[in-house]
Amino acid sequence: MTEAAVIRVAITDDQELVRMGLRMMLEAQPDIDVVAEADDGHAAVELAEAGGIDIMLMDVRMPGLDGIAATDRITSRDDAPKILVLTTFDLDEYAFGALRAGASGFLLKDARPPELLGAIRAVHSGDAALAPRVTARMIEQFVSAPERTTADDERLAVLTPREREILVAIGAGLTNDELAEKFFLSISTVKTHIGRILQKLGARDRVQLVILAYEAGLVGR
Repeated sequence: MTEAAVIRVAITDDQELVRMGLRMMLEAQPDIDVVAEADDGHAAVELAEAGGIDIMLMDVRMPGLDGIAATDRITSRDDAPKILVLTTFDLDEYAFGALRAGASGFLLKDARPPELLGAIRAVHSGDAALAPRVTARMIEQFVSAPERTTADDERLAVLTPREREILVAIGAGLTNDELAEKFFLSISTVKTHIGRILQKLGARDRVQLVILAYEAGLVGR
């Protein structure tokens, strides 16, 4: 394992025992290195500004600056680490708030270690990582929302038919590997398509594409 392949992770949680447990689990992996810890949102923002972090695990409820506000501040920077929200609170307002603030994923703390490790690696490679319960409720929310508007149709009109198909698949939760298999494309071609979709729609990242797909009624109806 070369140094370039190691995922540099920071842990933000106000409970020391939680940070300690996560550190022990993560540092047992050859491709993950825990490089920093923070006990509140303000400290997390300072760590992100200092650089050298690929993924930040972010708690939601913390004293001072909460995880959602910290995520919003961190992701406003061009060189920001990716944020994976990890919380005990299974509430829609936290999940959607975190994703809209720029988080690349949302998991509950009762996730099994393989799920968390897989999420870290997925987010690092450019995929989204959403807890199944969060995804299910996201579908329910947008199914009950008003039908898409003319503005939605105009926004999506810039996409080619293939790009639209890929956006639908991204909204359905397919990874890059699954997209490549579904559309008989190479991984590099999939990434090129995703890059163009992000640029055309002015989307920040893959999670925002998922949200856009739901809002536009491409999935979940």
